[in-house]
Amino acid sequence: MLTFEATAVSTSDTGLTVSAREFEWLVDEPQALGGGDLGPNPVEYVLGALLGCLNVVVHLVAKERGVTLTSFEATASGELDPARFMGKSYDARAGYKSITVSIEVEGDADQAELDEIARISEDRCPVSDNLAHETPVSIAIVKKVADAV
Repeated sequence: MLTFEATAVSTSDTGLTVSAREFEWLVDEPQALGGGDLGPNPVEYVLGALLGCLNVVVHLVAKERGVTLTSFEATASGELDPARFMGKSYDARAGYKSITVSIEVEGDADQAELDEIARISEDRCPVSDNLAHETPVSIAIVKKVADAV
């Protein structure tokens, strides 16, 4: 079993610096959603995480099946209604209604083989699994204890 962890420090009401291992990145909202537009927003990172995971898994599955891929280009998109996020309506869910991924590859596989690689990759991609199936999330907010001097 592997455990992954990320930590974060708020830089503003919408901005956040996230760290994982030795990497650091910014999260912010676009100006239209009240942010400073200093980085992708959380739901854009979800799309990027999905594409990153699929890149790894598609290449892995292709290799396992004896397929050589010489290029990989992907786009993920999804629509969400910001009303719940903004506290204006609770009729729709807060997250994406659906996500569509389009991957274009070059390599030595025919379309039937690419369809099978897509099917297997969707099943084995941890990010796709987290998005497609309920994952328990537990959130706690606690008062920070002041450091002793």
